Amino acid sequence: MSRHLLIGLSTRALAESAVKHCRNVVTLDYFGDQDQRAQVENFSLAREYRLPFSAANLLKASQDLTFDTVAYTANFENHPNIVAALSDRASLAGNGAETVRRIRDWSVLREFCEKRKIPHPQTLLPGEERLATNGQKWLCKPVNQGGGHSIRPWDGRPLNDSSILQSYMDGMSASATFLADGQRCKIIGLTRQLIGRSELGGSGYTWCGNILPLGLNAHKTKTLLEAVENMVSKLTQNFGLKGFGGMDFIISEGVDGKLYPSLLEINPRYTGSMELIESAYGLNIYTLHLDACGGQLPDFNLLKHPNEKYYGKSIVYARKELNIQNTYDWAELGRKDIPFPNDSIKPGHPICTITAEADTYNTCLAKLITRADTLRLEIGDLKRDE
Repeated sequence: MSRHLLIGLSTRALAESAVKHCRNVVTLDYFGDQDQRAQVENFSLAREYRLPFSAANLLKASQDLTFDTVAYTANFENHPNIVAALSDRASLAGNGAETVRRIRDWSVLREFCEKRKIPHPQTLLPGEERLATNGQKWLCKPVNQGGGHSIRPWDGRPLNDSSILQSYMDGMSASATFLADGQRCKIIGLTRQLIGRSELGGSGYTWCGNILPLGLNAHKTKTLLEAVENMVSKLTQNFGLKGFGGMDFIISEGVDGKLYPSLLEINPRYTGSMELIESAYGLNIYTLHLDACGGQLPDFNLLKHPNEKYYGKSIVYARKELNIQNTYDWAELGRKDIPFPNDSIKPGHPICTITAEADTYNTCLAKLITRADTLRLEIGDLKRDE
């Protein structure tokens, strides 16, 4: 029986899906969460190896493990050489090094988007700062980080080699989850992104979670889905995308009242919104991922799943240095990515993930915020009069 390794910054959510597909699963990540270890063999950079997070450290630690198939999560998409090293050791379930290298290179992606008329913010590379027009708000983005961390308004200074400029676009932050077989694609979910929510400990452009679905009426959902499918289809055919992936985009309303998506980035690997899709639509993401890598896409129509219920997840970030006490009952409270008792958490680092279900988008968001407040009161990260 093939032994599957799941590797990345966090593997808990993907592991929950994978163990439903097969039991011979081992995971290697940074956190080593309590709830993950309750259901699957896990090794952690922070716990077993006492190493800081990096893809290179994960690769090094994987030398201690035996596996036949490997699937990665964040942030291996920024390290094609390490993806190549993994694929030398086992069958790679996902996008290979060359695909990752090209689609994460904005000099390549920008040229393709301009050629194929894929809407995207104006994007400038190091050395092109002089093209930044006055009166336009520009964001400085690191190209080797994820989760919206370190994105900041541009202050006019020259870019370093690992940053780009993108023109700021106003609109709804969203993401599309898709499966691809190298030539074709299938959109299986559209979610709103929770960005920089102070109630969740976020700031700036930090990713704080997702809510599924978008909450648009049937007509707007249909036209938006068609536009997104057209974009992802072009990207799949050109870059040979395989397996699961995500596209982050901004939804803007035109003068004609229609909604238009603009590409922000492609994440050619497992994404944080995928566990919501499993809950909402009864899919097994890992099985579908392996099938797509083998050339088989699911018979799935997103439009046949109306907005009857909303599913949300959010990351709660620490506001101060914390020492977590008893966490053994957290799973019963619907919390995930659970730390162990006596774990220390630094300011700005994730405490755990909280989830919610509701009949409306606003109620779902309110539940997430209320549950975050409850958590903070419980662990001393929120004053009662705050």
